[in-house]
Amino acid sequence: MLWSGDGVLVIGIAAVLPRLEARLRIRAAVREAVAHWLKLDIEAISVESTPGAPPRLLLAGRAASLSFSHDEGLSLGAINLQGAVGIDAMRVQDIADWFTLARDYLGPQVAEALSACTDAQRPLALAQAWTAREAALKCMGRQLAEWDARPIDCHLQPLSLPAPYVATLAS
Repeated sequence: MLWSGDGVLVIGIAAVLPRLEARLRIRAAVREAVAHWLKLDIEAISVESTPGAPPRLLLAGRAASLSFSHDEGLSLGAINLQGAVGIDAMRVQDIADWFTLARDYLGPQVAEALSACTDAQRPLALAQAWTAREAALKCMGRQLAEWDARPIDCHLQPLSLPAPYVATLAS
């Protein structure tokens, strides 16, 4: 378990390759963690996943919000019993075309803020901004797309992860 509070649980596992195996393992780990957390029989817990829609956790006749994120070496799962949830994790790394990426997906204000960072600060700042945006979009049930100024109404919380990863939880 990485974090819990207010009906939200976040778990992480060391991811394996290929990605399909990582997806199966984090789903199994979520079921086990929720069974322990809520003191339920694991057989009463299942993950429902439909392409194009956020996944859901089915708990003995009721549903909970569920979000997953994968990066090389890490998979995260977030469960919210009381509302929507989104999570995103990213490995901090230098990205050559960071300005175009930021402008196109994070918006002009974030791109300008990243321009003000030193070269040494920018990879971390970009990863933090990216995970915040993607977690918020997941929480709102929206797909990753180029920047638009539509408001996103959710609470963002950075999560503490070992380097070189950053993650954000949106609820």
